[in-house]
Amino acid sequence: MRLEHVGRRHGLRGPWVLREVSLDLPAAALVRVVGTNGTGKSTLLRLLAGVDAPTEGRVTGRPARTAYVPERFPVALPFTALDYLVHLGRVQGLGRAAARARAGEWLERFGAAEHAGAGLAELSKGTSQKVAVAQALLADPALLVLDEAWTGLDTGARTALDTAVRERLAAGATVVFVDHDPRRLEGEAEVVYGVEGGRVRETARVRAGAGGRLPAGPESAESAVPAVGFPPGGAGTVAAGGELREARRGPGAGMGGGLAGGAGPGHAVASSAPGTVGAGASARIVIVASGGGRALPGGLPGDPATAPGADGTTVLTVDGARSDELLGALLAGAWHIHHLGTEGGRV
Repeated sequence: MRLEHVGRRHGLRGPWVLREVSLDLPAAALVRVVGTNGTGKSTLLRLLAGVDAPTEGRVTGRPARTAYVPERFPVALPFTALDYLVHLGRVQGLGRAAARARAGEWLERFGAAEHAGAGLAELSKGTSQKVAVAQALLADPALLVLDEAWTGLDTGARTALDTAVRERLAAGATVVFVDHDPRRLEGEAEVVYGVEGGRVRETARVRAGAGGRLPAGPESAESAVPAVGFPPGGAGTVAAGGELREARRGPGAGMGGGLAGGAGPGHAVASSAPGTVGAGASARIVIVASGGGRALPGGLPGDPATAPGADGTTVLTVDGARSDELLGALLAGAWHIHHLGTEGGRV
């Protein structure tokens, strides 16, 4: 996966958060990102995961199965923990039985099985974080991006996440993470990127077969910077919290937010049943999307009503029973999904 001269700013005239980021993300490696607060670490992770698109430059070669755990998990979603995970598993291409089984397994591993039937809004911060992490691991992502994912977890869950990271690495995945604890997976990262002043540089790399870390510059990493199935050919990134950000058609493309699976990952809000967003199949679902200059795909499922939205987005409203199909069609057409909600209120 490669970032070429990538920059990201907020708004047309907002300040640049990152500029001229060029790097080759290694395959099958543990990658740590370090830097002080506010330097752009989270922005870099969102770009890697496909949750945000670059303002300038380009990202190529993102694995089809990409998963992302954000720093903050939005708990005000009208679903139970299990329903949320099952729906995301379905979006990633798992059958209902497989999605339910995997959801149960991950809740058990993170010590949250007893909360499977609880509403997300009723969960403690720590348990909500367990659900956020579980959604990212349901479909065995090839790229796992973790932004302070250990924060709020108890000791047992942190150990379980450490183990899950090592399992993904053993399976040939790449894991990129930020964590405030410098001892997190200490000595295991093969590459360290430092973020400072809107720039990103490789500060350390382990020499293959040498068993030692080589500084990439005159300083070490620690001193240099403080410390689904989507339609065939589609790709995306699923992230906790219900926003699907990027999808591209073709080899080496990816999508954006915490979980990915099937032919590609996606970022989606879970519901209590297929094709719904927690309000039943009769609900009208509102999807806010943008195509980056691409025309809206023709023949969209459910014959959605469309209207212009803010900042060049399009607002599509469709029956809940057809919402999953519509999301898949938009992703296959390389559209970004910004928000999902029910008519009359955002989910």
